Amino acid sequence: MDKIFKLSKPEVEVLAEKYGTPLLVISTEQIKENYNFLTKHLPGVKQYYAVKANPDEHIVRTLADLGSHFDVASDGEMNQLSAMGIDSSRMVYANPIKTANGLLTAKSVGVNKFTFDSESEIDKMAKAVPGGTVLLRIRVDNPKALVDLNKKFGAQPEDAIRLITLARERGLDTAGLCFHVGSQSTSADAHLEALRICRSLFDEAAQLGFNFRILDIGGGMPVPSLSETADVVAMAQDIRAGLAQYFPDTEIWAEPGRFMCGTAMNLITRVIGQQKRNNQQWYFLDEGLYGTFSGIIFDHWDFELETYKEGKEIPVTFAGPSCDSLDILFRDKLTVPLEMDDLILVPNCGAYTSASATEFNGFAKAPIIIWEEVKDEVLAKTELAAAI
Repeated sequence: MDKIFKLSKPEVEVLAEKYGTPLLVISTEQIKENYNFLTKHLPGVKQYYAVKANPDEHIVRTLADLGSHFDVASDGEMNQLSAMGIDSSRMVYANPIKTANGLLTAKSVGVNKFTFDSESEIDKMAKAVPGGTVLLRIRVDNPKALVDLNKKFGAQPEDAIRLITLARERGLDTAGLCFHVGSQSTSADAHLEALRICRSLFDEAAQLGFNFRILDIGGGMPVPSLSETADVVAMAQDIRAGLAQYFPDTEIWAEPGRFMCGTAMNLITRVIGQQKRNNQQWYFLDEGLYGTFSGIIFDHWDFELETYKEGKEIPVTFAGPSCDSLDILFRDKLTVPLEMDDLILVPNCGAYTSASATEFNGFAKAPIIIWEEVKDEVLAKTELAAAI
């Protein structure tokens, strides 16, 4: 991608002085950049933002204004979007296993598009939302993905015809198939294999009188990580070619989450304590595993820590502020030596971080500000400081 949101050292210092730390900074312009990237490189694909990745209202509102649709997974997410005035026609209830409250809310607000992957789900949907439009989720294994969602979700391809037949018999609108190759997939290979499988199932279903019209290709597009920066343009080109080959006349949906929000948020945190333990240097930060760094546990993410310092790197342990020994972020993480109150920037932390943060031990969630709302003031202060 051409542009990644990352604050400079002077900007970090000005923001930390005014707002304190920890602090989360979201760029809505980066959200726009990411959405426009996908619509440019996957033309004709209807984007359903996976709200679970980051439900912040500013992100959702920005995407809604751009024309995005939304992948919702719970009554809470449906209620949030409905309260924002987002029409139910722009939502798909894409949780293969739905709660009773979720189905009641879907009926109440008018959500009528669903995914499923099991026989037990068919009766639930047929009773709660008669005639609902449903997509059968197909399992596509991809062990190379950072988070392999197919360990939990997806029907085996050999079970597909039986399940869609049962769904049709129960009066549901069997509109097509969906799949998800897993989060942070750095190659299009799994997408292409999934397209081949789904094409075969589309053809088999057509012979039985089904008129499939929708294919949902899920998410999986990656953001830059410490270990790898994928060629997302090449990935999109490969997926686009696969769609043209296998599904030239089918309505295509996608469910990007991480790609849409991952690069749009920075965390500013600071060193609040240091000591030597077991012959290794420890640094304690004012944000931890129960806050924005929850992505270490729930998303298996290795965060970049930008200290703006130069020097010889040493292996250290980083820990969070809570009184819990679980709250250790990294062991043997290489960094230059730090001092008390040193500021650290954590870029590319927009996905699966603040969304899973808690207030454990009484520590408030890191406040969120919008970069474009404070940018002019911050830049004016950094320019003034540079001139002195």
